[in-house]
Amino acid sequence: MASVIRVLLVDDDALVRAGLSMMLDGVGDIVVVGEAGDGREALTAADAHHPDVVLMDLQMPNVDGIAATRRLRSRPNAPEVIVLTTFDTDEHVLDALRAGASGFLLKDTPPARIADAVTRVAAGDPVLSPEITRKLMMRSVTQTGAYERARTALAALTPREHDVAVAIGNGRSNAEIATELAMSVTTVKSHVSSILTKLGCDNRTQIALLTHDADLV
Repeated sequence: MASVIRVLLVDDDALVRAGLSMMLDGVGDIVVVGEAGDGREALTAADAHHPDVVLMDLQMPNVDGIAATRRLRSRPNAPEVIVLTTFDTDEHVLDALRAGASGFLLKDTPPARIADAVTRVAAGDPVLSPEITRKLMMRSVTQTGAYERARTALAALTPREHDVAVAIGNGRSNAEIATELAMSVTTVKSHVSSILTKLGCDNRTQIALLTHDADLV
């Protein structure tokens, strides 16, 4: 992770962007490098500013946050995306995570936790608010065949990779996984890379979503 975390703010409310900028800029190693008022502007701003992390609203004109996240995450050297929104329906959560978001927080999240989320996501750890985590755990794993698809996908993993995937689903960091499974952090990172490739996932959050679908956590 770079010593300075470059952040792009995307929200159609200028006051929200101003508040986030004042809150984040200069906190630790976080620097706000740009702003955008909708998803279309976000794509242009990302090209101009090369952010490490994008804080993304969902409901915006022209291109919404889900579409913008999907397009950003499909690019080479894609920035991490944290969805920061007032909407927390199951559909919004799942759509955002499947689009490649590494975090999902509500706008009433305390400022310190938002800053911590930016730091953690930049380091490769997914972040979900407790409210969102509960939603994922409570939703039916059998809907639309998600359970069967997840179980089939995870069957491609080695037993050790399976253990690592379940630990990711439980929200463990690389260091915590290394301690729990008695392996080095380097080995954990190697397993995570292999899991991402085998499952066709973009990030750890999508691995976690699969383990939830498979009813493993």
